[in-house]
Amino acid sequence: MTRPTARVLALLEILQRGGTRTAAELAGQLGVDERTIRRYVEHLVDLDIPVHPVRGRYGGYRLAPGYRMPPLMLTDEEALAVLLGLLAGRRAGLVAASAAAMESAAAKVRRVLPQALGARLDALLETLGFTAPARAAVGPETGVLLTLAEAARDRRPVALGYTSRDGRHSERTLHPYGIVAHAGRWYVAGADSASGEVRTFRLDRIGTTTVLPGLFEVPAGFDPAAHVLTGIAGAPYRHAVSVLVEGAAEEVRRRLPGAIGTVEELPDGRVRVRFWAEELDWVPGVLAGLNRPFAVETPDALRDQVRALAGRLAGYADARPDR
Repeated sequence: MTRPTARVLALLEILQRGGTRTAAELAGQLGVDERTIRRYVEHLVDLDIPVHPVRGRYGGYRLAPGYRMPPLMLTDEEALAVLLGLLAGRRAGLVAASAAAMESAAAKVRRVLPQALGARLDALLETLGFTAPARAAVGPETGVLLTLAEAARDRRPVALGYTSRDGRHSERTLHPYGIVAHAGRWYVAGADSASGEVRTFRLDRIGTTTVLPGLFEVPAGFDPAAHVLTGIAGAPYRHAVSVLVEGAAEEVRRRLPGAIGTVEELPDGRVRVRFWAEELDWVPGVLAGLNRPFAVETPDALRDQVRALAGRLAGYADARPDR
């Protein structure tokens, strides 16, 4: 995009904020002279954008009352990808833009979405919590995610079909308290009719959702993200991992992925890190990332995984770049 074209679009964005803007005001904001502003206005008029001149002492330019940019034609998945990308990038610190710039960009996208889709995405953004950087994983079906987000915001019960880790299917009613994104997966926390307890469910295992009549109340002070993290940390996965690490507890916690388990300070100056893992292949990389001496307590199979990683790294170190 050439600079004049970019400035014409910037002019349109300023005018869309409403009110009458003087030529001097617009020129100052865009860094051009008033004659150039008049030329930019002519470009917008040529594009059938109704920019009206306002005569008089307090005159200038304004958009015709009621004018809006046409709806942005995005599918639910595309709109979700755009807004979540902006939100996640800002919260994870992955972009250099300021928070104000990110919020402004999200607002521009939101403003031109069809009303029904925009309302559903608003529900998701109002009920969403982030806990940790994502890893590659199977995402939920968009309709399931948006339906649960709306229900959480509006305090409406939901009938859902759920398939557990061992393949068992069940039908249950959930009072969804909040949606949480953690380590590449999506979860909903809420009161479960089948168990009578507050439970956590993975969204990619939910097949059907139907919003039911009625309302519910969320317990005072309930934190969906904290509940999900606690549930994940205590889940009965295949391997109970315990590792002794030399270093301060705070330093070790800082180098571990979010909510990976518990870090216990020991009298000898070391810390004991404990967590559960369904598979061990990723654990040696996490331990190597600590950059601290460590000793595996359990399971013994983890020692073989650490040796295997060490061998691969040694091979990479000896590899010649000109092969």
